Amino acid sequence: MKRLMALLPLAALAVLAVLFVTYGLHRDPNVKPQALVGQPVPALSLATLEGGVPEGVRQAAMAAAATGTPTVINLFASWCAPCELEHPVLLALKAQGITVIGIAYKDDPAKTQAFLQRLGNPFSKVLVDRTGRAGVEFGISGVPESFLIGADGKVLAKFTGPMTPTDAEALLEKAH
Repeated sequence: MKRLMALLPLAALAVLAVLFVTYGLHRDPNVKPQALVGQPVPALSLATLEGGVPEGVRQAAMAAAATGTPTVINLFASWCAPCELEHPVLLALKAQGITVIGIAYKDDPAKTQAFLQRLGNPFSKVLVDRTGRAGVEFGISGVPESFLIGADGKVLAKFTGPMTPTDAEALLEKAH
């Protein structure tokens, strides 16, 4: 029994060492989840889903925010199950008069179109990011991710993952 008690601190130390090493190996120290907060929306031009002339993401966000209502940029994809879970929340934001700009991340436009026809379109504008460049510029770790944009074109807040109604409310509170 004394031997077992003597080994207990050593076993606990070994478990902690494994946890620290595992966390350290899988965590990228260069990833800063909130790095874009306080910065201007990336100056990207992306094609519209309808195939129109490419539009500037920053200009679209600033034009929407200039109306005085909060503006949200949401990166999503038709192949993303969490995006489908979040979709009713985005529809509710639209119903509240919130402008939501969608960026279809690494998605086929035909599949994006089918996704929106099946679930409803909460977006005032849908831009297409086939290559994932917008994802890099926004610093996302996956989809869905949402950004609250101020009238000056700066990112006020970021939300990672599928938003619940409570999450959406908390995000919008940061506009004030």
